[in-house]
Amino acid sequence: MLGTWEIILIVLVILLIFGGKKIPELMRGLGKGIRSFKDGMNEKEENEEKEEKEESQK
Repeated sequence: MLGTWEIILIVLVILLIFGGKKIPELMRGLGKGIRSFKDGMNEKEENEEKEEKEESQK
């Protein structure tokens, strides 16, 4: 588990590497990626449920 100091150090390194102006763009892209991943997982679960229902009806 990461402690407070480790998180602060990681944030400072990210600020030094990318700069303050680039971070909002990075976070926006990360958010879109996570949202896309969740949507894909939900679709997969829905498809599996449909397949199970179809198999049980046969």
